[in-house]
Amino acid sequence: MAYYRTRGLRGSTLEEMVNMANEIYRKEGIALIQKIPTPIKPVEFDSERRTISLAYFEQRSTVDYMGILQGIPICFDAKETAQRNLPVANIHPHQVEFMREFDRQGGLTFLLVHFSADDMYYLLPFEVLNTYFDQKGEHKGAKTIPREIFEERFRIPQHTGGIPLHYLKAVLEYCKIKQEDKRGSI
Repeated sequence: MAYYRTRGLRGSTLEEMVNMANEIYRKEGIALIQKIPTPIKPVEFDSERRTISLAYFEQRSTVDYMGILQGIPICFDAKETAQRNLPVANIHPHQVEFMREFDRQGGLTFLLVHFSADDMYYLLPFEVLNTYFDQKGEHKGAKTIPREIFEERFRIPQHTGGIPLHYLKAVLEYCKIKQEDKRGSI
């Protein structure tokens, strides 16, 4: 079994902003998107501090978020990096495989990526992500996904319309492209 000795919540800045945005989207009736918790089993527990210091994953997680946007099923994972490129090692094969299956079923799947060094946020479409992985979900050898791959049209604005990270603007752009692709363009 895989053990996890916590070093704090990696990616928590991005996830906190996504969680706040999701609550606003829910309240406004725009979308219903929820964080999917990773099932863990505590092994060491500090009862004085009421914290888990050692745990193992009971099963592999799929993605961080799932939900529905105006009738469109979506799932995505949130990744945060201090590097200039996105390390492929940050993306697990079982996540890619789940996203691939979700895509085959007609759902919309992607990554939300925070480049913390520049404090920039992007949506990375699954089709782009998938080019870095083989049919089994294993990466093809590239160590990183180059920053240049992240398109400006998928850049996510911060603090827009009272939403800390208004990622649905990029999702809607992605939907538009997917619809055009179904009609034979791109």
